Amino acid sequence: MLSYIVRRLVASFFILLGASFIVYLLIAYSGDPLAEIRSSNSPSKDTQIAVRTEMLHLNVPPVLRYFIWLGGASKCLIGQCDLGVTLQNQPVTAALGQAIPATLQLLTAATLLAIVFGIAIGVVTALRQYSTLDYAVTFMSFLFFSLPVFWVAVLLKEFGAIKFNNFLATATISPGVIVALALVSGVVWAVIVAGTWRRRGITFAVAAVVTALVLVFLSATKWFQTPSLGPVVIAVTGVAIAYGATVLFAGLRNRRALYSALISVGIGLVAYFALQPVLDRTGFWGLIGLLVIALAVAWAIGHFMGGYDRTQSIRAAMLTTFGMSLLIVIDRFMQSWQSYSDNPLVRGRPIPTIGSKIPGLDGDFWITGLDTMTHLILPTISIILISLASYTRYSRASMLEVMGQDYVRTARAKGLSERVVVTRHAFRNALIPLATIVAFDIGGMIGGAVITENVFSFQGMGQLFLTGIKSIDPNPVMGVAIVTGITAVVFNLLADLAYSALDPRVRVKA
Repeated sequence: MLSYIVRRLVASFFILLGASFIVYLLIAYSGDPLAEIRSSNSPSKDTQIAVRTEMLHLNVPPVLRYFIWLGGASKCLIGQCDLGVTLQNQPVTAALGQAIPATLQLLTAATLLAIVFGIAIGVVTALRQYSTLDYAVTFMSFLFFSLPVFWVAVLLKEFGAIKFNNFLATATISPGVIVALALVSGVVWAVIVAGTWRRRGITFAVAAVVTALVLVFLSATKWFQTPSLGPVVIAVTGVAIAYGATVLFAGLRNRRALYSALISVGIGLVAYFALQPVLDRTGFWGLIGLLVIALAVAWAIGHFMGGYDRTQSIRAAMLTTFGMSLLIVIDRFMQSWQSYSDNPLVRGRPIPTIGSKIPGLDGDFWITGLDTMTHLILPTISIILISLASYTRYSRASMLEVMGQDYVRTARAKGLSERVVVTRHAFRNALIPLATIVAFDIGGMIGGAVITENVFSFQGMGQLFLTGIKSIDPNPVMGVAIVTGITAVVFNLLADLAYSALDPRVRVKA
């Protein structure tokens, strides 16, 4: 294994070396970055500094300039990176230090959510092939996949920010909107639920009526101005999570696993009331500590509840506890919503259209957290809508191929339940071809989303790369390229190792 990893890293080094050489020459030969500066009669002081910096290489051929840059980049091996400076005389390492966190903040949640929901939806549609749900998801996948990213982003800014902020002034939903949303909800649930037309009709009616009643309640109480989940919603949702976790990991016939999950819900409700004073004074790492304690308690619950398979009880309890913890944290953020919205810098318009944060905003962890999340809502949704389609199609195709294999039919012939066949046999093998795609997407995530960052004014890696291209400045472009290339190489290696872990037929040869 170690020999294989070393050989891959050596090969990757030469690949990165060749790629960096080509990228540098393409940028260097695309124009003269000092032409406009030289034509100016009175350059500014900052411009003069940039000119003096670049004049060192002015008469040096681009090939030699590349090797000069490579000499500075090689110092990264000893912890003294020198990737040059931008035309604004900013060190590229400093620019990368500002851009990488912004890009990770923007793309991490979007990419992970797209992967999780895309694979889940793809698996479900594969299990219900040629159903109404399958056709509906296929149509929506191709629709979202074909939409231009900038167009989706602009629509989200118009309807998800501007019009939604206008709506918050009254927080009153008109009867027409209530009827329309109720009908849409009824159609969605009728498509999701399988069965006869009579069953779907009943589902449509029930879902439409329930949705209409909920919207009327939210409008009458002006819930959107002072949102909250409350113990009732948390309890009902927690019970649903408990049943879902039990079905996923154990099946409802394993009563001890179900009881473990339900006990976790009860403890979570007690913690909801007991931890409110603690949550008021906590921060990010405090939340992480509380989550670790909660998961440890859930492990103990599942362990002592036991059953014929103690592992199933532990998994069901821990997943339920994680869901309950997430609900409690969301509720606590909602409790700070009104304070955040009434802040003089927010001015009652909490959903922003540009930037990653409000400059000068002061507040506790919950206020600053809301500021970060509200700035991420729209760009995250735009990335998810576009990325979700590909993951859905890939996972559906992979799952369909696996479900037709001989070992799946053998598992069914042995009398295993459909849940065990899907989760323990089919799903794991369906992940094998997805491992490469997911690894490449996560590895490429550090490169930024150029269009999305540009529309929403996020100063991330994509913007840094685009600025370097526009100004014909090789140094920031090379900084982005080398960081992206290293990340892609590492995750490509991890994809190969994941292949050998998921598929016993694949072995890494030294």
